[in-house]
Amino acid sequence: MKKSITVWLCGMTALGVAMSLVNSLHSEEAQPPKVAADTVLKSLREGHPRLVMLESDLERVRGLIQADSAAKRYSEELRTDAEQLLEAKPVEYVIIGPRLLSQSRRCLHRVYTLGLVYRLTGERRFADRAKKELMAAAAFPDWNPSHFLDTAEMCHAFAIGYDWLYDTFTPQERGIIKTAIVEKALKPALGVYEKNEWWARTVYNWNQVCNGGIGIGALAIADEEPELAARVLSYAIESIPLSMKTFGPDGAFPEGPGYWGYASQYAVFFFAALESALGRDFGLSAIPGFSDAGLFRIYFCGPIGRTFNFADAGEGSGSAPQMFWIARRFDKPIYAWHQRQSVRSPGPLDLVWFDPRGEGPVKNALPLGRHFKGVDVVFFRSKWEDRNAIFVGFKGGDNRVNHSHLDLGSFVLDALGERWAVDLGPDDYDLPGYFGSKRWTYYRLRTESHNTLVINDKNQSPDAPAPIIGFGSTPERGWAIADMTRAYPDVKGSVRRGMALLNRSHVLVQDEISSSEPVDVLWGMVTEAKVELQGKSALLSIGTGRLLARILEPGDASFEIISANPPRPQRQQPNAKKLAVRIPQAKGNVRIAVVLSPFQDSEPTPKFVPQLQPLDKWNR
Repeated sequence: MKKSITVWLCGMTALGVAMSLVNSLHSEEAQPPKVAADTVLKSLREGHPRLVMLESDLERVRGLIQADSAAKRYSEELRTDAEQLLEAKPVEYVIIGPRLLSQSRRCLHRVYTLGLVYRLTGERRFADRAKKELMAAAAFPDWNPSHFLDTAEMCHAFAIGYDWLYDTFTPQERGIIKTAIVEKALKPALGVYEKNEWWARTVYNWNQVCNGGIGIGALAIADEEPELAARVLSYAIESIPLSMKTFGPDGAFPEGPGYWGYASQYAVFFFAALESALGRDFGLSAIPGFSDAGLFRIYFCGPIGRTFNFADAGEGSGSAPQMFWIARRFDKPIYAWHQRQSVRSPGPLDLVWFDPRGEGPVKNALPLGRHFKGVDVVFFRSKWEDRNAIFVGFKGGDNRVNHSHLDLGSFVLDALGERWAVDLGPDDYDLPGYFGSKRWTYYRLRTESHNTLVINDKNQSPDAPAPIIGFGSTPERGWAIADMTRAYPDVKGSVRRGMALLNRSHVLVQDEISSSEPVDVLWGMVTEAKVELQGKSALLSIGTGRLLARILEPGDASFEIISANPPRPQRQQPNAKKLAVRIPQAKGNVRIAVVLSPFQDSEPTPKFVPQLQPLDKWNR
């Protein structure tokens, strides 16, 4: 969808990957109390509009457009977008793989854009074009409830269109739109709730998206269909805390940056609509962890706008308008600052929720390193607000998490305005068995495509966690240790990896493998840089930037290059290659230590050699 955060969408068969953690993450005692259907609508705001942006909010936005140059730019670009949509062909009933989702998202974006520009300008042509979009989708035979994300997002589009453009429709047109919401979304959702089917009880992104989209639909027509709307809302309000608790304790989301965006965005859609329509969000936004969700985004976005894209996530940081809403809700202006830096092509909610406040991490004295304990992911950098800074994302985590790859111990590395250690991201969701029996056969999801260890040419165990067992960050040094032992059942002993940013200038990757039986170990780092092998060292080049990789231990090891391009129909990356170190028949206590030193071609080659210490002594 144009002008929105890029989101990779999960298939229904991901349930088998996802549900293994549900019971372990949330006990029966943690279930929220049900909100009674006969009370949920008592404070319903009369009339329209009542969703997300009231008339009073519209005046605030108009004032911001006059007073703030960024808000003015957003307004101008959104109007240009709306002008282009006037001649666009409406959505069609086109199923790709199991999904109608591209059409649902297109409709949602168009309705928001056209509806907002109409409300700001009063020009009826924008409302009339939005009406064409809604009438086209209302004529669909269904909204593809077998892949319920499609239904939820289309319901969201219809709710906003019905509410924001209510006075522009004839009674007949209102009837068509309302009937579509009821028959194609709310009634199918009610069936899911009553049977407690999987998305209503999962702790992952489907929960926020489905509850959010359906809940907004119920609020749009609550005065006309009060019994149905109340039942749906009471279920949605009861269900969504299951997934909101996944942001605890510190704002991170285990499905990675892309799904952090998808889940948090739909949560905010729902909370904003509840507040505007009912005057309260029933305490949902106050669930512990969510107030820190913006910090996770600030940390996972590197200095060049590329994320630590673990799990099924693309590396682009995209836009997250919910950061504006969260900034105001929790009085954390730094979130608004970050969003203003991130916006390239503004979406409608960037303007609706715009917040001009805030300064960056330097003024706010954010630490240069942080361990997000909820997901066991660590970030280090040499500086904030410097495009050339060193940035390291390092992952422990849990291979059982929905959308995970077999990537425990993996990392990315940015320096000098370039990415040197790359995570290739997801493959095509429509590959056969991508969320099923063939998932771990695809290169991008396998251990071998990630910047970690491969032992005996096997994947990591899909059931393994890798807790971060040590972390520290000082002005001179940041470090973390992951215990990856359970990922490698062939190792009769232990496997641990340490990552350190030394002198805030050099990255040390230190692995310690203890095995009573011999194992073949492959250390690897995927890169798109030009690589010149020099035995125990390798010189990587991108433009005028250089990265010197040196093997400190074992003494007899050397670098080699392995292709990182799988056979078709998997996604191709012909420029990617794997810088590798092989340790055959490793037995006893083996240490692999590689130091990565960035420098410009005009600078002397780095000579820094750290004094190696066992991982057990890193915290001393």
